[in-house]
Amino acid sequence: MTDGTRVEWREWGPAAFDEARRRGAPVLLALTATWCGECHEMDARTYGEPRIAANLNDGFVPVRVDVDRHPRVRERYNVGGFPSTVFCTPDGKRIAGAGFLGPDGMRQVIDRVRERWDASGMDAGRVPRSLGGDPPPAGEVTDRIEAHLAGQLDAQFDAEFGGWGDSPKFPLPNTIEFALKRDRAKARQTLDAVTRGLFDESEGGFYRYARTRDWGDPDRAKLLADNAALVRAFAHAYCYTGEEAYRRPADRTVEFLTDDLWNGSAFGGSQGPETESGTRTDLTAFADSNALTVDALLTLTAYTDADEPRTYARRALSTLRSEFVDDDGTVRHWTDDTAPTCCLDDQAHTVAAGVRAAQVLGDDDALEMARRVADRTIDALFDGDAFRDGPATGPGLLDRPLYPLDGAVTLADAFLDLAVLTGDDRYRTVARDAVGAFAGAWDRFGVQVAGYGAVCARLCGDSLVVSVGEDAGSDLHRAALRIADHEKVVVPDASEPESGTAVVAVGDRSRTVSSPSDLADAVASLAE
Repeated sequence: MTDGTRVEWREWGPAAFDEARRRGAPVLLALTATWCGECHEMDARTYGEPRIAANLNDGFVPVRVDVDRHPRVRERYNVGGFPSTVFCTPDGKRIAGAGFLGPDGMRQVIDRVRERWDASGMDAGRVPRSLGGDPPPAGEVTDRIEAHLAGQLDAQFDAEFGGWGDSPKFPLPNTIEFALKRDRAKARQTLDAVTRGLFDESEGGFYRYARTRDWGDPDRAKLLADNAALVRAFAHAYCYTGEEAYRRPADRTVEFLTDDLWNGSAFGGSQGPETESGTRTDLTAFADSNALTVDALLTLTAYTDADEPRTYARRALSTLRSEFVDDDGTVRHWTDDTAPTCCLDDQAHTVAAGVRAAQVLGDDDALEMARRVADRTIDALFDGDAFRDGPATGPGLLDRPLYPLDGAVTLADAFLDLAVLTGDDRYRTVARDAVGAFAGAWDRFGVQVAGYGAVCARLCGDSLVVSVGEDAGSDLHRAALRIADHEKVVVPDASEPESGTAVVAVGDRSRTVSSPSDLADAVASLAE
């Protein structure tokens, strides 16, 4: 019995499913999160009801899953948000699923599941189409993909209130970054709306989303990953505009992260909404969100020279390198021995953090880590068609391959930087394969995956590369980082330029400069 409920919860793992087979009983998966207010409400109202708890304990094997600790379980069993209430067979196939259930709703679902189980047994479950084993629709990576997604920026934009779509309204930081380079007015209107609707002016940090189209009634949970992504988006906006309206929320969010989520060596995963019993904060550090935070803090550092984000980025990166990344490049989701390993998001964001640190700090150890993790990711997760979300092993549906687009985009984008920083074109080749694995469905993509258009554009064209013949932190290097193109690659302490100079290149066209003031002119001339 946990969390004040009367249900005899088991932990996620093979033992629970083995028990279900022995007993001939279905499994109840309760997908919850520390930051989820409705999850705690369901604990009190539904799982705390004695007769419901007795029915679940007697006729089912109840398993509680913390979705932050088990992201691959989350992606396979999420039914549209949390809590997710999923009944499945002992081999993990879904029988029924719902979101929040009050006592009456739970009784009805329990009766339906029992009827199906009694009638069909193991045949009562099914495997979702996304886990059918078919790879995503591959195709050619062309510039029409970027053009299509740039068009979606306009087609799906809410001109009255900012942002994309109706309600609920999510900030979509990756979409904002895509728009900053392609439709800056819409990006700025959205950032302004996000500040008004989701930014906590009192404590700093951003809430998860708004329940209404006009960015009202926010869900007041604050997740590390969401806040890190928004710090990076606001930092990029500051780089493009120089306006304090975009730097201020980023700086204040860094204060929230360091004051409220720092656990002494890394950043905790979330802070729930304030309740009568206090604020629920989960200080467990997860690899993917910490790596994303390192990326974001160093991006802000690159544009501002601020000490605090640089200091905490270095500390979190040191912990990531020493506590999360094994010698062979396998990343552990958190530091416990029971944590899942080699999850695509953990691997991809760790590579991205490493290449960012190499560019901003000139950190050779971080670059070596990025390369090691990248090689391990290719060896372990690339199956010839696309990148899986993790090893094809585990209880439930974990042995079924899942090919997430977002993880592939993060990895491919980092691989393009890694190819430039290491001079190894193999990473660019793999990035093209990872992106091409989804290109057969390009015309069905919307703004929610606009980052896919950005990485396609980088593959179809030549990125801006600035190779600096001076150490990281020099005036020339700092000026290179501030060039208003967030998709550029900066190589500090490069071997080719003469000392005291930098080479600005786009493909086979280049210019050599010797002062920060000449950098902008060189970039402008190459863009003509």
